[in-house]
Amino acid sequence: MTSIYDFTVMDQANQAFPLSNFQGKVLLLVNTATGCGLTPQYEGLQSLYDQFQDQGFEILDFPCNQFMGQAPGSAEEINSFCSLHYATTFPRFAKIKVNGAETDPLYQWLKDQASGPLGKRIEWNFAKFLVNQEGQVVQRFSSKTLPEEIASSIQKLLASPETD
Repeated sequence: MTSIYDFTVMDQANQAFPLSNFQGKVLLLVNTATGCGLTPQYEGLQSLYDQFQDQGFEILDFPCNQFMGQAPGSAEEINSFCSLHYATTFPRFAKIKVNGAETDPLYQWLKDQASGPLGKRIEWNFAKFLVNQEGQVVQRFSSKTLPEEIASSIQKLLASPETD
């Protein structure tokens, strides 16, 4: 796999969704949880999405229940929670595993591209990967990095011309 566009993930209805659908966009991939102390980051994520989405930016939300079971519930329950409490409108996908033997191939690739505070291991919910228009990871942010702290990095990528 040479770029994020080589991957297909499962959407919330467990249908295959090729990430090539986002080709040419700046992406922020986040493993999320609805019952975590960091869950209020959804508000900041939605703010980033509102600010940059019309400029070619997408947030890809991957619920993950690996950290103390903090993403319980079905896709419908997670969507309902996020809509009701944070009015999120960015794409959300099926639950995945980001560490261990059952790590989703996308997250294995992301971790191979950029290490974090614990090396390649995802440290907690709300770890973030910023991907450029060519589908390459350009930066990894820890779970504790607030979404608003990423705005300038997103803005720089959006301002840079795409290369083909």
